Amino acid sequence: MSKGTPLSSKLWNSFDVLLIVASAVGLVLSFFFHESAADNGLAVLSFLGLIPVAYNAVVSLVKKQLSVDLLAAIALIFSLLAQEWFSGAFITLMLAFARLFDRVTDTRAKAVIASLMKYHVEKVRLQVGETVKEVNIKDVKPGDKVIVESGDRMPVDGKIISGTADVDESSLTGESELVPKKPGDMVHTATVNEAGSLIVKAERVGADTTLSRIVNLIDEASRSKNKAERFADRFTQWYIALTLVAAIAMHFIGLTPRVILSVLLVVCADDIAVAVPLAFTAAISRAAKRGVIIKGSAAMEQMSKLKYILTDKTGTLTRGKPKIVDVKSYGSIAPEKVMEFCGMGASESRHMVSRAILEYMEEKHLKIHAPHDLEEIPGKGIKFSHENDHMLFGRLTFMKEHDVHVPEHLERDVKLEKDAGHGVSVLAVNKEAVGLVAYEDELRPRAAEIIKETKVLGVREWHMLTGDNEKAAAATAANLGLVDYHANMTPESKVAFVSKFERARDPEVVGYIGDGVNDAASLALVDVSIAMGGIGSDAAIEAADITIMKDHLGRIPEVMRISQKTVRVMWWNFAIWGITNIIGLGLVAFGFLGPAGAATYNFLTDFLPIGNALRAGRGKN
Repeated sequence: MSKGTPLSSKLWNSFDVLLIVASAVGLVLSFFFHESAADNGLAVLSFLGLIPVAYNAVVSLVKKQLSVDLLAAIALIFSLLAQEWFSGAFITLMLAFARLFDRVTDTRAKAVIASLMKYHVEKVRLQVGETVKEVNIKDVKPGDKVIVESGDRMPVDGKIISGTADVDESSLTGESELVPKKPGDMVHTATVNEAGSLIVKAERVGADTTLSRIVNLIDEASRSKNKAERFADRFTQWYIALTLVAAIAMHFIGLTPRVILSVLLVVCADDIAVAVPLAFTAAISRAAKRGVIIKGSAAMEQMSKLKYILTDKTGTLTRGKPKIVDVKSYGSIAPEKVMEFCGMGASESRHMVSRAILEYMEEKHLKIHAPHDLEEIPGKGIKFSHENDHMLFGRLTFMKEHDVHVPEHLERDVKLEKDAGHGVSVLAVNKEAVGLVAYEDELRPRAAEIIKETKVLGVREWHMLTGDNEKAAAATAANLGLVDYHANMTPESKVAFVSKFERARDPEVVGYIGDGVNDAASLALVDVSIAMGGIGSDAAIEAADITIMKDHLGRIPEVMRISQKTVRVMWWNFAIWGITNIIGLGLVAFGFLGPAGAATYNFLTDFLPIGNALRAGRGKN
């Protein structure tokens, strides 16, 4: 089955349609009326059918490649030399139809891209001062205030500055439930405002939006190749070379051109060359509809063989939305003042604990003051100042690194909070620890069941990596049904552990699950990396092999099932190809198939692996 040509697809589509119609009419006239004029017409059609096939074969040879078009061109030349006009016309019909079918199936497998592109909005209403004007989406710039009414699709990625709404994010996340949005929340292109009225400050437009990045990733993923696909390519190259050698050998041992032609038509490996990549493309498209972006078939192949999973705890096994459960002050400072200072540091931080502090302060109606000279040290804490005071807020170890005086009873309280499974951040003012904030984070729903599901699918071990102390980590692991956990880990020790673990388990497949921002280094070290909650996160989309757009842990076993099914489909395709070839060669050897029959047989059996490949894109999910 020809893979198409570098020339205009539209031009060749028209040419192939004309060949199909003319060949079908010519074959019917020749079969029923046996007119010499009909035979002459079939000869002309066979010659015309040779043009695109010969062109493709020459292009491949120039690139020092052997293609299935070379076998098809030789078969057509044989039919013309043997004056097998009926066979030649049928081969032309088969090849023209095959080229069209190849393009149609390729388009169908990538239909998810077209389905996403339809979400682009052409016209946008902007608020400009006291007026509203309608502009083309191409004229929208970052910073513009976009009006999105009930029923409208979001035309940009941006932050809500006015209004509330219930938003359908299923086009990006695969999740059907509506998400309530309020001022300060992010919204993304292609999602739908189901109820409410919003004014959104545009942050990303055009090619920079989440939707455009997803479309580009899917397109790139469909063109990338894994080991299995490269094996199929190498197999096809060797197979064509051996077939040509066999054809020459058959000629020298005295077989007729008619028999040689029949053999060439039966064993053409066009179906397998198309079906293997098509299976992976269909599966990638299926995953995208579920809000999972897979960067190519190599990542999918690795997921099918996943044996070990390393995972961050916060935001992966837990919701990543901690709540403040206790505030303690020490010395003469009041708890309200502790929170005032903590809120000051949290106001310019994106850490999840900072968000929890700001929510707590909003609930308690506490004022938030702007800090001076704020510096955030990832995984440790925050340095900032206000007027004449210099503050630190973060881990207890962070305090000791900066020679902060920590009272014994504060250290004791930190230990008690951690033993209870709480996270703790300490506040220091002018080198004196004066307060602590304790918080807790819920486990994700069904997390323990999801871990069990992956083990049924072949995962041997889950390793939880956390900064919690030993007792808190043990309690979380027990609730999740995990045996392997690693406590008191800093970002640096986590990276070192992941690197050592991956080397020790080679060549087994090791995966890492993180948020794609704080875990970028660990994600880069393993065989297959998975980022949770990637919607709107450039770092998540760029860092990971697989990005789950919404933080839905259940997508992990789902992607494993899709990947394993796709690999099974691929090997079934090789089996189908081998069985149909053996049967076809047997029919030729016993005289049941001539050139026309062999062409028909090849054409009909091509549909078997192609149809099987498309199964990878179907499923209950």
